[in-house]
Amino acid sequence: MTVRNTVHTITVQASAADVYELISDVTNWPQLFPPTVHAVRVEGTDAQERIRIWARANEGAKTWTSRRTLHPQTRSITFEQDVPAWPVAAMGGTWGIIELGEGRCEVRLTHHYRAVDDLPEHLEWIDRAVEHNSVAELAALKQNVELVTAGQDRGLLSFADTVHVDGDPRAVYDFLNAADLWPDRLPHVARARLTETTPGLQELEMDTRTKDGNTHTTVSIRVCVPNQRIVYKQITLPALMTLHTGAWHITPADGGGVSVTSHHDVLVNEANIGAVLGPQATAADARRYVQQALSANSKATLLLAKQHAESTT
Repeated sequence: MTVRNTVHTITVQASAADVYELISDVTNWPQLFPPTVHAVRVEGTDAQERIRIWARANEGAKTWTSRRTLHPQTRSITFEQDVPAWPVAAMGGTWGIIELGEGRCEVRLTHHYRAVDDLPEHLEWIDRAVEHNSVAELAALKQNVELVTAGQDRGLLSFADTVHVDGDPRAVYDFLNAADLWPDRLPHVARARLTETTPGLQELEMDTRTKDGNTHTTVSIRVCVPNQRIVYKQITLPALMTLHTGAWHITPADGGGVSVTSHHDVLVNEANIGAVLGPQATAADARRYVQQALSANSKATLLLAKQHAESTT
């Protein structure tokens, strides 16, 4: 049985303690690591935990669960997948952060893995995924932690819109889940293509109409939990964004019905502000523009989901 071992490293201008703190909380990962769509802690303690991750891998999306052991004293984290995603037969590794002095540290990410049926084509697929994702994760980690260390704000824009629905949460969820029907249901959606090869894990390609009559194309990976929530990350973004993660949450409301919330986390692409909004536009203008555009579409979707659910009750 072939076992592959890999090592990826990067030097970061930050303390080992700061880097370890960022890596140790997996709920940070969707905003931190480009491949990660969603990550949750399933169970555990401060020393050991079981996590579930949904992430991009090569041309598609995968989900798996891992056992992690955290070592804050040595600033290392070991992990072993207990439910791998095909074609992975087994995978584990270590995050190690080594203090170098003068405010620098080295981050060392190792993997060991085997392929299903020990087939060369399966091993080559895993090789590509590990190489691409490891390089992307370390580069993003360096960029983000160095911004924080330098006292700079990443500029993460977070906001939400909520409506109350006096109806069945299943009808609300069905409306949000069936995004392939949105061109017929939502005025701002010109085209939608939805694929779901793994139950609850969707890829949504969508053309959205803007106020000026143009359209832009986005691609999102969506993690769907029936009648509760849909969490997503855009992997093809509009020109004004470098990050967009979001979620639709359906929760029971006091007095009956449900509260339905659309939440967004966004980073503005400051390099494109002039091209999109004009040479006089500022970062504040761009943040306001992005929030207004996303909020308007969210509110329209929420109100139509409300109408749909209340008319089918």
